[in-house]
Amino acid sequence: METPRLPALRSYHSWIANETLEDYSLRYAAQSFRRWSPFVISNTALGGISFLALEAIGGALTLSYGFTNAALAILVGSIFIFVTNLPISYYSSRYNIDLDLLTRGAGFGYIGSTITSLIYASFTFIFFALEGAIMAQALKLYAGVPLVVGYIVSSLIIIPVTMMGVTMISRLQLVTQPFWLLMMIVPFVMIIWKQPEDIVAWTNFAGLDGSKTGFNSLAFGAAVSVMCSLVVQVGEQADYLRFLPNKTPENRVRWWSAVVMAGPGWIIIGGLKVLCGGLLAVLAVSGGLPPAVALEPIHMYITAYRYVFDDAATVLLAATVFVILSQVKINVTNAYAGSLAWSNFFSRVTHYHPGRVVWLVFNILISLLLMLLGIFQTLELVLAVYSNIATAWIGAIFADLWVLKPLKVSPSFIEFKRAHLPNFNPVGCGGMAFGSLVSIVAFNGLLGPVAQAYSAPLSFVASFSLAILIGIATRGRYYIARQPPPHIAGMQGPALRCEICDHSYEREDMAYCSFYERPICSLCCSLEAHCHDVCKKSSAAIETSRSHYFGPGFSRMLAPHMPQRLLKVGSLLLALSVVAGALFLLTYRLVEPGADVPRLENDALLLRVFLALLPLLAVGAWWIVLSNESRELAQRNLVASLEKLRDAQGELARTERLATIGQITATVSHELRNPLGSLMASVAVLKRMPPDTSPGVRGELDRIQRNIERCARIIEDLLQFSRRPRMALAPLAIDSWIEQNAADLRALSDVSLDLDLRSGRFIQADGERLRQALVNLVQNAMQAAAEQHPAGEGKVVLSTENIGDVVRLSVIDNGVGMTEEVRARVFEPLFSTKTFGVGLGMAHVARIVERHAGTIVISSQPGKGSNVEVRLPAREMEGADNG
Repeated sequence: METPRLPALRSYHSWIANETLEDYSLRYAAQSFRRWSPFVISNTALGGISFLALEAIGGALTLSYGFTNAALAILVGSIFIFVTNLPISYYSSRYNIDLDLLTRGAGFGYIGSTITSLIYASFTFIFFALEGAIMAQALKLYAGVPLVVGYIVSSLIIIPVTMMGVTMISRLQLVTQPFWLLMMIVPFVMIIWKQPEDIVAWTNFAGLDGSKTGFNSLAFGAAVSVMCSLVVQVGEQADYLRFLPNKTPENRVRWWSAVVMAGPGWIIIGGLKVLCGGLLAVLAVSGGLPPAVALEPIHMYITAYRYVFDDAATVLLAATVFVILSQVKINVTNAYAGSLAWSNFFSRVTHYHPGRVVWLVFNILISLLLMLLGIFQTLELVLAVYSNIATAWIGAIFADLWVLKPLKVSPSFIEFKRAHLPNFNPVGCGGMAFGSLVSIVAFNGLLGPVAQAYSAPLSFVASFSLAILIGIATRGRYYIARQPPPHIAGMQGPALRCEICDHSYEREDMAYCSFYERPICSLCCSLEAHCHDVCKKSSAAIETSRSHYFGPGFSRMLAPHMPQRLLKVGSLLLALSVVAGALFLLTYRLVEPGADVPRLENDALLLRVFLALLPLLAVGAWWIVLSNESRELAQRNLVASLEKLRDAQGELARTERLATIGQITATVSHELRNPLGSLMASVAVLKRMPPDTSPGVRGELDRIQRNIERCARIIEDLLQFSRRPRMALAPLAIDSWIEQNAADLRALSDVSLDLDLRSGRFIQADGERLRQALVNLVQNAMQAAAEQHPAGEGKVVLSTENIGDVVRLSVIDNGVGMTEEVRARVFEPLFSTKTFGVGLGMAHVARIVERHAGTIVISSQPGKGSNVEVRLPAREMEGADNG
């Protein structure tokens, strides 16, 4: 009988177990945690649109392509963003999951969505860096704070608020939202009131070179491509929308309002901000500022607040306060979203989760590195390149949610748990890869100037179209790796206990682990490294998993799991390089070289030191990975030892129980056999009485005799079970042996017995003992079939087949079946569901199978029948036909 593996219980750090800090990162957002109203959640989500990079983008587009092209691009881009963001916002709110978990179930698979986590993380730290640079510019202009110090300050002040998750972020947004809206709207109202002619000058602006006087298709396409980079902002909206309460008839209007306004509706205000950024940039350039300076939001809003205040100091203070307020409001969202994205990425790559707070700091470090590299000066180029890949990702998701789900090609729900997902789904992965490739080729000018200008829309169309084609061609069979087993459905209660981390979670966040054969939460499932996805593989696939990617010839030359190991080393090296690079850049920017120290030499020196450090970082990353693997190996050995200890304890308990049964049986048999023998003799004497004895008396005598014989059989069964006879093992041709016993087996009952013998193999067995087990199994199957089909439609099938080096002997019936509780206890001695017998039959069968080095497994459904599989090791015989 197979026993479930003993799991190594996982103990999370205190901050991981504290969901006020962790905010259900990597998880479905539990209903018990979603205690905020739709208004609070939508207000928190909309707080993230305060980023001033929108104004900088609008200014860059207007200065480069003129008002006409920029305004049309902003309008078209806003419509595109609204339409594509709507289904993403709905499904995130409906199933209470973030964009990464949504991506898994919307066509990418569990591992396939790893690359999209990187894309999303890139969006968060790019815009965090842009906003941090904007705040540093404001601090330098107002208080003379060096830019590098401003970068550090703008990064560090975000950590305390973001560390507390949505609980603290929602309070921050709720308090600051009215002031921020007032400070943003008032300057534009004053511009329109005081100098409406400036609005006319803006609408007539033809670009810095004066050539964009009207519509230009290439300029329009380039501007649209930049706008497309903002489509990923929906991920940050979804990070908050997942905390919406369940939709009910009472809150239906408020729920939908929150989904629409805080989801795709962000672009309504965001698009206006982009448009107004163009106005402020034109006004700043007209005021004599250089274009590069005019694109800095602090200078934009200094220009804007001159229409509100006459005092220069007041103007500078108001602009600085507004910039800092905007930066804090958006960067808590950027940092929060980045921590979730990195958590998702590294949990799948390393099977390790140190907590969202760790990845929060990591995301801020990367952002600081980009600030030190001067990302703000390359804003337009960075966003143009980024948009090509981002729109391909969104295109594949949009194809699934907007087309494939309504067509019922993909499941109507979003499955996000590793236990039920394939690693890769060609629908999303293929669509995104194709769209990214086409757009990058086009962006580099290889497909002509028109395709180069429209590379981002081309990326979306290519990804969207191919994802639909792949989905229809594959009929959606790569969305679900396995259906949820009945174990979870049969468990009672809204919350289930994960038997790995010993915490309770809501049913939607739980799966059934077929490796450990017990319930497991989605986070423990993600971090489990020992199972190697056994729940989604056949035994043959598991045995050949090393050669899955490279073929058996190549894989034999590699150490086990080398691709996974290299991926871990690469990821860790990337993290260490980011930290080291940030420190070097920070040192370089803090130590400003003087006139007597050439900057080039300092650049070259630090670069050489950094490159020299990289091999040491690589060695350190390799050492950390190997140390972690050693720890995992020790843990696996401990688990194996605990399994052996548990098996030994179970065997000892069974032996003690059998010894007790043997002692009791010996005593009972000695005490009962003599009176039973006397009763049998007395009945025999009474039955020899004269024939004129009443028929009723003879019937009673027959009944007494039958019960005496039954008692004798019970005593004999107890004695046989308590003994451990030696096995007389010999080669046995399993198919021929079953055919020889078929007549005796059919004589057990009127239920039909069919044979399906396809093994043709030999086994090492004690024929008499194995016959006892087979008779017991067939007799039980016939009794179950007869009980379910009293009209004679009962059927039992006895089959054999080969599975590798194992012969599988199956006894299949269409009888009454067993419940899960009965199936779990069927091999226990003295357990029986029958009104007769003592419950030793199946226990005796299990002992016989174990003595033959085999296993026995039962699968059954109430009312549909049972399948008892006995697996015995095969033995090759010289000259034997193995089929």
